Amino acid sequence: MSMKGKMHTGDLYLPNDPEIMGEQIKKLDRLYDFNMTRPTEMEKREALLKEMFAEIGEGCYIEPPFHSNFGGGHVHFGKNVYANFNLTLVDDTHIYVGDYTMFGPNVTVATAGHPILPELRRQGYQYNAPVYIGENCWIGSGVLIMPGITIGDNVVIGAGSVVTKDIPSGVVAVGVPCKVIREVNEHDKEYYFKDRKINLD
Repeated sequence: MSMKGKMHTGDLYLPNDPEIMGEQIKKLDRLYDFNMTRPTEMEKREALLKEMFAEIGEGCYIEPPFHSNFGGGHVHFGKNVYANFNLTLVDDTHIYVGDYTMFGPNVTVATAGHPILPELRRQGYQYNAPVYIGENCWIGSGVLIMPGITIGDNVVIGAGSVVTKDIPSGVVAVGVPCKVIREVNEHDKEYYFKDRKINLD
């Protein structure tokens, strides 16, 4: 199997392979173009994202600067996904994000890892594991999501968390490492922040 083929199998491979790097540099050029757009160039941004991403639904918005190893080439967004400043997607393999999910500033989603054995790192070996983030999640500021993680639907990940294990649907999780602290519950239907009641009139 080629080095490029091993990118999506979880096997060790060399990311400096000429075939991989040739494809990557083209995608990074498009990422550069996206990050150089003006705030008034919304249609241009939307068109670039559709060109850059593996899949992207309607109504998605990413606030530049956006950072990505393959310029979004292995990223699959549903519809109405929002990302604030400095979203970093280490998309050496696939990242899947469901509809209506939001990312706070400075979130990193990583699919790439490096072996613990020093000799393998010295030779430049890497492996990748896909990340799955469900629908209608809120990923708080500064969250780090590690390779191979699955996060369910309707999840809140608290700011600054480091997600090293899968998170089930319908929970609030926070911490280093990130742990479930409670389920989304009846209280949340009445209060949106501390003692502030929901009033949409």
